[in-house]
Amino acid sequence: MTVRTRVAPSPTGDPHVGTAYVALMNYMFAKKHGGEFILRIEDTDRARSTSASETVIFESLKWLGLTWDEGPDIGGDCGPYRQSERSDIYAEHCDKLIKDGNAFRCFCTTERLDAMRAGQRAAGQITRYDGYCVHLTEEQIQQNLDDGLSYVVRMSVPDSGTCTITDMARGEIEFPWQSIDMQILMKSDGMPTYHMANVVDDHLMGITHIMRGEEWIPSAPKHQLLYKYFGWEMPQIFHLPLLRNPDKSKLSKRKNPTGVLFYQRMGFLPTALLNFLGLSATSTPDGDVLYDLEGLTEQFDISNIPLTGPVFDKVKLDWINGKYIRENMSSSQFAQSVQQWALNETYLKSVADLAQSRISKLSDLGGLTSFLFSGTLGLTEEQLLNGKLSQEQVIYALFLASAGLDELQDWSDSSIESALRQVAVVADVKLKDMLRHFFITISGSERSLPLFQSMDLLGRDICRERLREALTTLGGVTNKKRDQWTKDWQKAKSTG
Repeated sequence: MTVRTRVAPSPTGDPHVGTAYVALMNYMFAKKHGGEFILRIEDTDRARSTSASETVIFESLKWLGLTWDEGPDIGGDCGPYRQSERSDIYAEHCDKLIKDGNAFRCFCTTERLDAMRAGQRAAGQITRYDGYCVHLTEEQIQQNLDDGLSYVVRMSVPDSGTCTITDMARGEIEFPWQSIDMQILMKSDGMPTYHMANVVDDHLMGITHIMRGEEWIPSAPKHQLLYKYFGWEMPQIFHLPLLRNPDKSKLSKRKNPTGVLFYQRMGFLPTALLNFLGLSATSTPDGDVLYDLEGLTEQFDISNIPLTGPVFDKVKLDWINGKYIRENMSSSQFAQSVQQWALNETYLKSVADLAQSRISKLSDLGGLTSFLFSGTLGLTEEQLLNGKLSQEQVIYALFLASAGLDELQDWSDSSIESALRQVAVVADVKLKDMLRHFFITISGSERSLPLFQSMDLLGRDICRERLREALTTLGGVTNKKRDQWTKDWQKAKSTG
């Protein structure tokens, strides 16, 4: 048997270091056993998936040095490798489930489902679908279809007994079937959910081992049941522990930069980031040995992955990256890396376009543009509050901007400007007064290059981190305010 693993990211935002971690584990497991590593794109969320995000996924994984044997860009015998191009395959398999009595059409309205869940919560019950449409007769189903009623397809689930899942790391895990929801398999728009698409794709693509995040453990019974319904053998599964912050909380952008592109933009070497992510699965006791990808793969042992969750310790990453720069690179290699990082022709041309009309001599360039070649700026509270807004107003505006900019599918100067203009409206402050504080937050100066174009050039990840750093410096946001301000932003969006 040829070992085949996969990574299946969704093109709905910036690639997360957690995706890189999962991809690396799958890559090393496959290559350690002489197998194949597949890239599949899960783009069934048509509202949020973008081709730009897909392109960034390719670029990020390639920057890290991870290559795949089959995928959307190179093809393979099991394509297509974009789920949006496999709709007919899912429809065929969904029809089979319905025909065999293992799935059913659900015509329940949103209002009925909301009332059902509210009643279950009031009674202290698990919120799950109550099976109302399971009992519809063929005549009732046909009448609903003739009337053009919208429906989803749900899987049938046993109403008693237990399901036993075998995890490669955790052994047997039991779930009572009464705790498992009748999962939606096909949405009303005809697109499959994660559960349906992944089971079908993993089988048809010959995946032998599934290594995915531990957040998917509760879904394993549904997947195992689908394999049983189709009469297929389920791949072996290993639920990887989530990356953690140093305080052991789940790694999130609220506490740490999480985008792969952030670390690229900050000047981390791809080999250092891979080395850092891979140390959790090597046999090196102190984790202080530097490995390239081949060396990591040779050292890889699935039993070394800590189930408590590896800590994403940025101090450790800084140390590894510095060690690479100081000890593993010649001066010419170092110069080449610097050139590729920020002195390449494309980036310098963009900087020149912004700076040329604002200097009188070339030596002015350094002071004017240094923030474009920096990571975090280390600004003080006094600097951030150098303007007309109060501390509370600045914190509110920065929080709203973080929420608004994170939602942008198109990161461009025009979309950034539009988002910040809306922030000023919601925050009830003059745009000019607010932007002064943003100039300082982003560039470290109240007068700099054009703000929106500079943010476009810096990229989402660096801007996100500078906003987060400013919020932290000003005292942060309480959970109560975070909840209220998030509602403020959502309400403003919904009312236009």
